[in-house]
Amino acid sequence: MSGSWISEELRRLVTSRASGLCEYCLLHETDSAYGFHVDHVIAEKHDGPTDDHNLCLCCPPCNRAKGSDISTLVNGKMVRLFNPRIDIWAEHFALDGIVIRAKSLSAAGTLKLLRINDGPRLQLRQLLVDSGRFPSQAALARLAKL
Repeated sequence: MSGSWISEELRRLVTSRASGLCEYCLLHETDSAYGFHVDHVIAEKHDGPTDDHNLCLCCPPCNRAKGSDISTLVNGKMVRLFNPRIDIWAEHFALDGIVIRAKSLSAAGTLKLLRINDGPRLQLRQLLVDSGRFPSQAALARLAKL
């Protein structure tokens, strides 16, 4: 949880910039039972500033799993997590049906740490696919950016 106050204007900017998507798993906020969080990419405890260049929109499961982490181990090697402010989603991840695949070590670490392909999250994505809601138009636009 952030120690700094995030203004409503800054929250709107972050949400608009993300097109209502979790910037990690591409779930749209309208497809979640819970409101999304404006999250520090680099946590305040690691001196991450509370400004638009360090904030992202994040669904509750991704945010809870990420916590204040900025890196993780992949095959015994320390790798930084995907950073939505400097990385392009489609360069690091690929959508394979309901499964999100890694195209980089950073993505592999992010998928593992945030548990993006865990059973309940895959089940939700399958339900959304079955109802024509995943990937959303906003997610398709994100996938096309290379």
